[in-house]
Amino acid sequence: MNSLIELDRQMIWHPYTAMSNPLPCYLVDHAQGVYLYLENGQKLIDGMSSWWSAIHGYNVPELNQAASTQLSKMSHVMFGGITHEPAVQLCQLLVQITPAGLEKIFLADSGSVAVEVALKMAIQYWQGRGEKRTKFATIGRGYHGDTFAAMSVTDPATSMHSMYQGFINQQYFAKPPQIGFGQCWQDSDLASLQTIVEQHHQEIAAIILEPIVQGAGGMRIYHPAYLKGVREICDQYGLLLIADEIATGFGRTGRLFACEHAQISPDILCIGKALTGGYLTQSAVLTTEQVAHTVDQSPAGVFMHGPTFMGNPLACAIALASTRKLLSMNWQQHVLAIESQLKQELLPMLQLKVVADVRVIGAIGVIELMKRVELATIQKQFVEQGVWIRPFGKLIYIMPAYIIRADQLTSLTQAIKTILATL
Repeated sequence: MNSLIELDRQMIWHPYTAMSNPLPCYLVDHAQGVYLYLENGQKLIDGMSSWWSAIHGYNVPELNQAASTQLSKMSHVMFGGITHEPAVQLCQLLVQITPAGLEKIFLADSGSVAVEVALKMAIQYWQGRGEKRTKFATIGRGYHGDTFAAMSVTDPATSMHSMYQGFINQQYFAKPPQIGFGQCWQDSDLASLQTIVEQHHQEIAAIILEPIVQGAGGMRIYHPAYLKGVREICDQYGLLLIADEIATGFGRTGRLFACEHAQISPDILCIGKALTGGYLTQSAVLTTEQVAHTVDQSPAGVFMHGPTFMGNPLACAIALASTRKLLSMNWQQHVLAIESQLKQELLPMLQLKVVADVRVIGAIGVIELMKRVELATIQKQFVEQGVWIRPFGKLIYIMPAYIIRADQLTSLTQAIKTILATL
């Protein structure tokens, strides 16, 4: 085990860590249900769902079977000029369950690539209308991925992307929503975005945002009326609305898609993460027939994007099985039970001096601290408590699999309480 960890340390670059002095890594041997089993025999309750993707937990029989069956046929085939049953069935199901009007689907590789595709789609849409629009409006504290166009619509002031300023396009950032979910709504919360659109709408191709829950930009949860207002602004000025539901899709917020909290449909929808139940990387970009046909009117005559692994049959088969499993289980009851328990067990931590705020929606629990945590130290403490929780910045958050039992969830929240008492 030690030799593998040392080889890893010498050779492998992990997310958001340094090669010269990397953060510690823990060697996982296998995973089952909500547990990660380390090579040393220790088992950890996973509070992260592998960055919010493993909604059914690990080693899921239905998903294993889908993968095995598809592997016996073909693991991959190019999507140019070829199609296959898993892709067709998956797309048919996605059209049925996503917000109304989204009828055309582009299958992509990852969440960041889905955002790239959506932004390119919006630019070509305006070319199809005979206009050159290359700017996007968004809201502060957002996060949309680590590729260059995705970075351009991610708030540079609150993300890891500030060092790339000057290399990426400058976009318009409105003040982030201030009114939280369940608080008293005031239209003035939309004033900053309204002003930007009024002044620059002739050069803006689309507004992009994460519906209801902002992810890695701060884990903030805002009022559905804000999202509804953004839809109205887009309609007023004829702009496209891009909803980035890569983190919020497939039930995480208590609705199948977070847009449903505001009862709106975007013009372009990005989904990923939980799409394959955490088994393989895949994303999808859905749009309306009107947007798709207008893109066709652009000078290229086609949409100019085509990943090598687009429509990968193995990923499509697993995504289809995962989505069918989600729809067949009483997922809302599971998520609402998690939400209720998180509120009961996390909200009292507001009384702790180190805690600035506690936020809960669906199967998402967030504790914002007064100051940043030292990741290597607190990660080790969580492992010693028998849980896998990976904080960032001032935030300690959990997004467990929907199958988690009440006692397992209590183990996660109790570990947080125990460690906060030491800070």
